[in-house]
Amino acid sequence: MRITQLRNATIIVHVGRYNILVDPMLARKDALPPLRLFVRRRLRNPTVELPANAASALDTVTHCLITHCQKGHFDHLDRAAKHWLRERQIPVICTPHDLAHLSARGLHVLPLAADHAQPQAFLGGQIRTVRCTHGLGLVGTVMEHGVGYFIEMPGEPSLYLSGDTVLTDEVRQFVRRHQPQVCVVPAGGAHFDLGGDIIMGTDEVIELTRIASGRVLANHLEALSHCPVQRAQLRSAAQRAGVAGRLSIPQDGETIAFEPWKAVA
Repeated sequence: MRITQLRNATIIVHVGRYNILVDPMLARKDALPPLRLFVRRRLRNPTVELPANAASALDTVTHCLITHCQKGHFDHLDRAAKHWLRERQIPVICTPHDLAHLSARGLHVLPLAADHAQPQAFLGGQIRTVRCTHGLGLVGTVMEHGVGYFIEMPGEPSLYLSGDTVLTDEVRQFVRRHQPQVCVVPAGGAHFDLGGDIIMGTDEVIELTRIASGRVLANHLEALSHCPVQRAQLRSAAQRAGVAGRLSIPQDGETIAFEPWKAVA
């Protein structure tokens, strides 16, 4: 298995003959509105362009997987991505919750079964969902919480795509129980003008990396105006915590390979 980090939460998972695009935000730099208003500089989004190799990487895509996309979450499916998916009629896999929303936009949607929390067939392997908590308290009441995905493919490392979530007891328990060989988690510490973090930040990513016995890939970094965590900051924290060897923090455009392994009892 290989994972190409494009930008923010947008990755391509290369597994066997499939190349799965996850949560595409394909807009040009500054094409989308600010996410914080009561600040000195209202930065538009995304704050960086796609990497130079994005077009060639996207040309390989066979499927798309969406964790959440409603209530204005353009950072996981923006207008440019909808156009790109519609033009190529890429199969878009989602939960039943997002079926009508995506179908109404002319996308070629392949929804998971109604009981999508149970394992079900997925590209020759299986997939199940894990609940996301996209912020707590008042901010949590207005967010689209979405899902994470746990994917198991024959001969490949098990993969947990956490989606946009803070580190809840449910996430902790899932990782302890299933011990995914690869976890992809958001690390930007995103927050709006009011309320707490709506995704993991430095401390929670370090805690999850300690809980997990496999490797962790941190993204959702340095691409949106409401994500303050920097790669260098997270890398330094991982080194101090002694987990830098298991925490990957890819640059945009970078591809990382993951081999299957067996944990030592």
